[in-house]
Amino acid sequence: MYRAVALFFLEKGIKESDDERIGNLLADLDISIKYVDGEQRVFLNGTDVSDKLRLEEIGKLASKFSAVKSVREKLVALQRKLAERENVVMDGRDIGTVVLPNADLKIYLCASSSVRARRRYLELIEKGFDKSTLNEGEIEAEIIKRDEADMNREISPLKQADDAYYLDTSDMTLKEVVSKILSMVKEER
Repeated sequence: MYRAVALFFLEKGIKESDDERIGNLLADLDISIKYVDGEQRVFLNGTDVSDKLRLEEIGKLASKFSAVKSVREKLVALQRKLAERENVVMDGRDIGTVVLPNADLKIYLCASSSVRARRRYLELIEKGFDKSTLNEGEIEAEIIKRDEADMNREISPLKQADDAYYLDTSDMTLKEVVSKILSMVKEER
């Protein structure tokens, strides 16, 4: 959702420091999540923007806009509303501490920055990005920078909830991670 907000403001030419314009435009912002052919898609004001959300530029901007109080207030309210309507699996940097502090199950997923950079690099290649334009070292540096900014922001910093399971996925395959999470879900029931 924060990536959708970042895309929205990028397209409007608005910087994260422009609190007044951000506040005015948030009322016009409609973010929804729909399943299309079994795949989760994000819609911004009725347009499917899912494929744009994983761009590095959007990730950087999402971190910046997530520190804006009015943005955070709107999205936390929207996330809580989604969770009230039905059972959800949510991921995010403050889901277990701020958005859904009373969630039935919280898992703090992590991996080393080098592993995350490698995974991101492979994801971008799979999405059709030109290998020659990608640099794993730069991707890792951006991951570290974003983590640092998110851990140290005043509003809703990135941190593990006291009652969350800690799961380091650095040495795990996707299949192993899914299996481990499913076993945690079964334990909680």
